[in-house]
Amino acid sequence: MKRLERARAVSATGKAGFESFYENQFGERWKTLRAALLSSNAPVEFFAGGEKTYFLDAASVCAAASLPLLGATEILDMCAAPGGKSIVLSSLMDENARLFANERSSARRNRLVSSLDSCLPETVRKRVFILPFDGSKLCLEKSNNSRFDRILLDAPCSSERHVLLSEKYLSEWTHSRVKTLVREQWSLISSAWRLLAPGGFLLYSTCALCECENDGQIAHLVKKHADAEVVLSPLCAPVSRFTTSLILEPQKTKFGSFILPDETNGAGPIYFSLVRKKIP
Repeated sequence: MKRLERARAVSATGKAGFESFYENQFGERWKTLRAALLSSNAPVEFFAGGEKTYFLDAASVCAAASLPLLGATEILDMCAAPGGKSIVLSSLMDENARLFANERSSARRNRLVSSLDSCLPETVRKRVFILPFDGSKLCLEKSNNSRFDRILLDAPCSSERHVLLSEKYLSEWTHSRVKTLVREQWSLISSAWRLLAPGGFLLYSTCALCECENDGQIAHLVKKHADAEVVLSPLCAPVSRFTTSLILEPQKTKFGSFILPDETNGAGPIYFSLVRKKIP
């Protein structure tokens, strides 16, 4: 019976398919989670010292701040637009570190540049560089001798909160879209892993609810690469000098952490997992 229900959830499309798919995944919790996703989520202010304050989800601050930056000199934000996590990373990185913010879309890249220019102080902004590449092919642009100590991959995802808030997107939902995103995410993860220096850290994150876009991707990474080591309890760096105190308690998963809005006063959803590349 359960197998039949899963098959129906996958085959249905539009609003009915969406509801069936996520109810099958979350069970009775889906009703309260759905209501939380539809409710307003007040972003927090993050003041990095520039002319303007950046507003972003508290869960996004928590996720970005979980990438350990102490001692890192070469940092990559692989899918950086609109720029919130780049602002968090650049604010927390060491004074001799450089951040490379990559975005393949020219329109989104322009928004990224505008955010960095207006929200970062000049002393920090001059150490943030913009890259225009497709993240999945970025590994082909860098030589084997030029790798990053830290990489944040905030991957394109199903973004169910946005889908629920749009009748158009909801009516167009299909499970095949999820599968397409999973393939795209894996190509980005594969590129990031090639770009990561031994001993370095990769922080993978999405705002998706699908297990296949979250723990499923990390499970695949660990299975494929023997040098991949998951850090199960990453510490969020102190950010109180930039924003209000973050009182969030992520839900632990097998390979990472989940911040879901039904348990965090509207913050999220966001999934993140920290993986270290072991030194041979």
